Amino acid sequence: MIEQNIKFQPDYAVPPGETLTEVLEERGMKQSELARLTGRPLKTINEIVKGKTAITPETAIQLERVLPLPASFWNNREKQYQETLAGINEAKRLKSQVKWLRNFPLKKMVELGWIREFKDKVQQLRELLTFLGIASPEQFSELQARLRASFRQSMEWPVNEFAVASWLRAGEIRARKIKTAQCDHQAFHEVLKKIRPLTSEPPESFQENLARLCATAGVAAVFISELPNTRVHGATRWLTPEKPLIQLSLFYKANDHLWFTFFHEAGHVLLHGKRKVFLEIDRHDSVGGEEAEADRFAANVLIPPEEMEAFLSAGRFGRQDVLNFAKKIGIAPGIIVGRLQHDKLLPYNRLNELKIKLRWT
Repeated sequence: MIEQNIKFQPDYAVPPGETLTEVLEERGMKQSELARLTGRPLKTINEIVKGKTAITPETAIQLERVLPLPASFWNNREKQYQETLAGINEAKRLKSQVKWLRNFPLKKMVELGWIREFKDKVQQLRELLTFLGIASPEQFSELQARLRASFRQSMEWPVNEFAVASWLRAGEIRARKIKTAQCDHQAFHEVLKKIRPLTSEPPESFQENLARLCATAGVAAVFISELPNTRVHGATRWLTPEKPLIQLSLFYKANDHLWFTFFHEAGHVLLHGKRKVFLEIDRHDSVGGEEAEADRFAANVLIPPEEMEAFLSAGRFGRQDVLNFAKKIGIAPGIIVGRLQHDKLLPYNRLNELKIKLRWT
């Protein structure tokens, strides 16, 4: 990627005292004379010249009275000096912290357009910190605390906490740009009824329609590509007391998993507290509590219990049986296949052709 719009960061700072020295020399004026004419102590003028004392707004006005330059000039010179000095000090500090970059999948984040790529490691670190919304690596723990998740994580697979935080942050950035109505639980219940038939639509239409419908009930819904070693399906959290966020990935790349995850997250919005963050990491063990409640909510919304009971009582789970049942209740057949496989009523290698494979474009 070509670097562009890069702000020049000098490695030196020229104090306004040097400019003051040049002006005095041009006028043939000594520091002692300037001190008398401005009413400032000679020691103060001398320390300004040496860069040891800042030019205050009051001193700038006094300099304007004596020298042929406005107070705004001296205020701007002092501001530029302090900003440059702060940048130099920050660069020194960040230079000692560039190893922190190794924790993040930067290449993938650049590929996704989340951050720009820089050859200079300090500039790359600045870019990452700006994306994360923190001032330095020391504040990463504060970011994690704000994004702290309630989830069960399988110990079978490693999960990169830095990548997970980056994925969550990308969803937050996207969601804050979405205009939503005030969150209304009853309205969201009604919206879910309209979203359920979208399970039979192709991705190019259901993605936009899902986000639009959720927004009408006050919920921001975003699709964010997963990062390496996140193993994350989705997440739910409240950006504000009135704006919940449902964030989805395509971790398993199949429509049954995607739709179950969405309705699972919707269950968290409707059933559980606003202060919590629910992060759905790939898991292979049983869950309880709020996660189990969200699982039941998703399962029952997608396939009403009475309909499922009638289908199971027939005891026929062939291809055409699944297609007929899916048409009857108005959802994608792959969702029924996934449910039967999850409940161990159908082998995991059967009827997978009825599932729709999804991919990022």
